Amino acid sequence: MSKREISDVVSALQKGFLVVYPTDTLYALGADIYKKDAVRRVFEIKRRPFDNPLPVAVSSFDNMKEIAYTTESAKCLTDSFLPGPLTLILKKRSCVSDVVTGGLDKIAVRIPGNGIALELLSSFGPLTVTSANIHGEKTLGIINDIRMQFKDKDVSVYLDCGRLEGKPSTIVDLTSEKPRIIREGMIPTDKILGVI
Repeated sequence: MSKREISDVVSALQKGFLVVYPTDTLYALGADIYKKDAVRRVFEIKRRPFDNPLPVAVSSFDNMKEIAYTTESAKCLTDSFLPGPLTLILKKRSCVSDVVTGGLDKIAVRIPGNGIALELLSSFGPLTVTSANIHGEKTLGIINDIRMQFKDKDVSVYLDCGRLEGKPSTIVDLTSEKPRIIREGMIPTDKILGVI
């Protein structure tokens, strides 16, 4: 992936457009989390209910701390598994719009283990990281198939990295005293519990 291609994606995001980018699981639909209109467009083109929160991708634990209140468990899990297929649910900071979190005071955050995603996130900042598909439809791993689901005007730039296949990330809720596994994905529950 060239610097020019990353630059084109950053430019599109700065203008409030949506992009499709690769992660360590599948392709994600990305929008600047600080642009409410762009985030609303993600819900609209996915046909996703507005009360169904969008997960957010960041490039580092320091970036995670900028949008969420982190815990000791979050630091331990980050050190052990991130970047990688793990999503942490934490209390959100006020800088994150309720549009992103579906009106909840929690935010789902991950650091994808994909070099292109990390370069993009480092260059731009936090992005939505919801799967690039219509809500409830099959998640597709090929850019041409993803393009067929959306209209030309819906997505400004597609970063094509070939076929992507992967199980979803494991989701851990750290907002209460006892951590809860919300979804077991690529990282097994026993490995999570072994760390925290």
